[in-house]
Amino acid sequence: MKLILTREVTGLGQAGDVVTVKDGYARNFLQPRGFAIAWSLGGEKQIEGIRRARAAREIRDLDHAREIKASLEKAPIVVKAKVGATGSLFGSVTDKDLVKAINTATGVAVDRHHLKAPIMKKLGNYTAKVTLAASVVAVINVQVVAA
Repeated sequence: MKLILTREVTGLGQAGDVVTVKDGYARNFLQPRGFAIAWSLGGEKQIEGIRRARAAREIRDLDHAREIKASLEKAPIVVKAKVGATGSLFGSVTDKDLVKAINTATGVAVDRHHLKAPIMKKLGNYTAKVTLAASVVAVINVQVVAA
């Protein structure tokens, strides 16, 4: 089955790539999770939009990745969350919450799929890693405070 990837899939391709996979893999894994759409002539027009969006998010080169790493590591990342009487959070801090806090603090748009963070269910300080390039990983300090 011929598909257009809407996201990066490890071992398969980047967003905007046209790939051919087995029918079961497409129907049972890629399409239900929103990683791909079926290829068609109308879908072919969407490829350019997907590629433009990917290029806007992409890091230009290693020097640019190092600049972003420096800005991420020096900025204080503060996540506000609702807290119960015992000091534990209602739920936990998700990747989406963390990406939003990073964007607010630094102005850098980070893909949540490149973020490795521990489970944050209590107030306190945590460290998370953001993979910017194959050899550039930013270690950021995250502080979870009561809202």
